[in-house]
Amino acid sequence: MAKAPKPTVVDAAALIASRKHHPSASPGRTFGASRLPAGFQTVIDPTKHPPQPWRDLPPPTGKVPFHLSLDTVLSKEAIQTITKSGRMVFHAVGDTGGVNTPTQVENVARFMEQDFANADPSLHPSFFYHLGDVVYYDGETANYFPEFYEPYNAYPAPIFAIPGNHDGDVNPATGETSLQAFVSNFCASAPVHRPEAKDSPRDAMTQPNVYWTLDTPLATIIGLYSNCPEGGQLRADQVVWFQSELKSAPPHKALIVAVHHPPYSAYGAHPGSQHLYGILNSACSKAGRVPDLVFTGHVHNYQRFTGSLGGKQVPFIVAGAGGYNAQLHVLAKVFHNTKLPIKMTGSDGVLQSFCDSQHGYLRIQVTKKNIRWDYFAVPDPGKGAGGRLKAFDSVTVAIP
Repeated sequence: MAKAPKPTVVDAAALIASRKHHPSASPGRTFGASRLPAGFQTVIDPTKHPPQPWRDLPPPTGKVPFHLSLDTVLSKEAIQTITKSGRMVFHAVGDTGGVNTPTQVENVARFMEQDFANADPSLHPSFFYHLGDVVYYDGETANYFPEFYEPYNAYPAPIFAIPGNHDGDVNPATGETSLQAFVSNFCASAPVHRPEAKDSPRDAMTQPNVYWTLDTPLATIIGLYSNCPEGGQLRADQVVWFQSELKSAPPHKALIVAVHHPPYSAYGAHPGSQHLYGILNSACSKAGRVPDLVFTGHVHNYQRFTGSLGGKQVPFIVAGAGGYNAQLHVLAKVFHNTKLPIKMTGSDGVLQSFCDSQHGYLRIQVTKKNIRWDYFAVPDPGKGAGGRLKAFDSVTVAIP
């Protein structure tokens, strides 16, 4: 095995302090956000940031321990395709709600649909796992058709999701409560056709809670809800549930954790959350089980980190370029001008790869022996020929 390259160390705080800037703000004023993450982001004080307060969770629609089995959603024949081939393929990405324009989300969805053209059906994605922020800005019921049902109208597989902060935010003008529309469309008690789906044939998904576990033949996916405050926040009962899910997850299957806010990020306005990292690390240590992979969103780009949980090295993926807006979250120039991998002072995470110039999505393949994921950066509308894309980043990790 080739020796891993030594990471370049970037001290963001020192860089910020060393740079002269004009104009500076007078006391009590703040201008633009820095693209450099000076350190981990903790939970923001909701009294100082009223748009992102903690929002109480809606009651679960299913029974404890909030599991959904893939074989209750897919046909018997579809499950047999997975078990006989020994592989399961699925999509993942977050931050898709095209509130300003549907152009980008529809473009990404079009390329995702092309993954179903393979002559071998075992290579077709079995589902799409959404990493949160389905609907902007405040998870309104009225926006579910233009931001979710219409862009994925022809997506030929089920769509699961964890909520993001925008799904949990509340628009007072609607009279809706936090996550009301998310629960109606993703946590329905039965696969009914919702009025907001209009002429889309897609039924509501039947997840048992806003945090929940997906059981599949080859992988267990634990989905957390990190609420609305920047940096994420989990209530004590969800933390206890998470630890229990880690401990009880089948040891012979891949284990994946999904959460909207990222524990690691190199983007200044949305840096990694020390608070959330501490929750994950503590739960893994107490449970004696570490996930093989962690998926996150929130930051509108692609970043791949190597971090640690429970004393073990774990890949952390930020995949939040699903199509919310034409403008992505661009990292500071120092990251573009520094050779990868990059380690930031104050963090044990190492940035291995990133793409902040194109929207895209993840295609994951799970077998009994390993997990492989490919990140596909899609060309902007009108600039690509259409055809099969070459992966921007591809990684395979063994399942212990």
